[in-house]
Amino acid sequence: MTELVWFRTDLRIADQPALAAACAAGPAIGLFIVSPTQWGTHPEAPAKLELWRRLLKDLQPRLSERGVTLKLLRVQTWQEVPQRLLAFCQEHGIGRVHCNREQGVYERRRDRATYKLLADHDIELVGHDGQTLLTPGSLKTGSGATYRVFSPFARACRAQIAKAPLRIAAIPPRSQCLDSLSPDDIDAIWPEDLPSLADYWPADQDEIQRRLTEFINDRAIHYDTARDFPAELGTSQLSPYLAAGAISVKQCFHQALQLNHGELESGNPGIRSWMNELIWREFYWHLLHGFPKLSMHRPLREETDAVVWRDAPQDVDAWRNGRTGVPIIDAAMHQLLATGWMHNRLRMIVAMFLTKNLLIDWRIGERFFMEHLIDGELAANNGGWQWSASTGADAAPYFRVFNPVSQSQKFDPDGAFIRHWLPQLASLDKKSIHNPTEEQRKALGYPPMLVDLKSSRQRAIDAFTGI
Repeated sequence: MTELVWFRTDLRIADQPALAAACAAGPAIGLFIVSPTQWGTHPEAPAKLELWRRLLKDLQPRLSERGVTLKLLRVQTWQEVPQRLLAFCQEHGIGRVHCNREQGVYERRRDRATYKLLADHDIELVGHDGQTLLTPGSLKTGSGATYRVFSPFARACRAQIAKAPLRIAAIPPRSQCLDSLSPDDIDAIWPEDLPSLADYWPADQDEIQRRLTEFINDRAIHYDTARDFPAELGTSQLSPYLAAGAISVKQCFHQALQLNHGELESGNPGIRSWMNELIWREFYWHLLHGFPKLSMHRPLREETDAVVWRDAPQDVDAWRNGRTGVPIIDAAMHQLLATGWMHNRLRMIVAMFLTKNLLIDWRIGERFFMEHLIDGELAANNGGWQWSASTGADAAPYFRVFNPVSQSQKFDPDGAFIRHWLPQLASLDKKSIHNPTEEQRKALGYPPMLVDLKSSRQRAIDAFTGI
């Protein structure tokens, strides 16, 4: 019996549970399903799709070295997947399909329909956990509910890891493959005209592993003090690879834990801070599993549906294109548009500016980020936007509104980040660059602020009061 590995956002051979199980059970074939129309509506950023293409090209020979042929199947939408996958299995003599579970509601519907159809034809679909540290849904409150507050969730997560240490799936042994897909085959079936950000985000597995090791060994110990400063290389910048599954969160957590001598609650503050961020990612995946409505543009806090958001397309357009007149906001948006990535501190600042100062529906920002982020993940992106908009789990209180100028002064004190992404402001001194005067703006061709920060903050508080 031939085993099938259905690749999704898990484009790796290391700690790949579905791949390891398939190869342990018998001869295996790999399959990746290309679905352009689905990707366009989901939405997936073009830069992210282009990264997937390059990762598949890197993955193919690595699979071939282990006796696994990679095949591609093209559909337009996921509704086609059950029938097309059944036909593929029948054509290739597949008796069992392995996949790593995905948590979005539409992904789960796709998989349930596929499971049922395959079962009707005596083909087994086996799900594995390759996206998270722990199985989503496995951590519950004392009353059996899904955690909605991060701190108790994090304690429960660490306690479970201490009780049952993380298991890293074995890399399949080498074995000759007789039938090999070529890189041209991948290009031929892939959507065209995708922007490449290869200079920022290479797709070579060896380079990705080197970046992980370099961060863990050299920079993780300073993560707690450096991570909030966008002009510094203080974060891991591994998120695009986590989102694509080129590395697993277990690999990241395991290496950090080793460097911290196995300590979950003590040890180096920087390493513990980074592990805590990985647990935040975990928290959002568990939330998505427990509350499927989060996949369907619904707020976790249902009462916030009563907030009356502004209909201001010109303001939205200015925000999207980095023309708000707030230098740190505009620099952050330029970074996003150029690199497909934005520093995490800046994500909070620009999201809160859109949802509070501009009083624009968070769903507009959530979708824009998914359309442009090379590291866009449904759970984390939704969680971050709902945190900033005060509509989600353990969110910022509605009356807490970041002042973007104060945030800029605190986390980009010399204006180095602003100077890099807004070179027209580079001549300003380190005080003026955070909020140029009217005369400086006119002279440099830089727009006035869209809104008054103080009065717009009060407007947001009034909109949330009493709901």
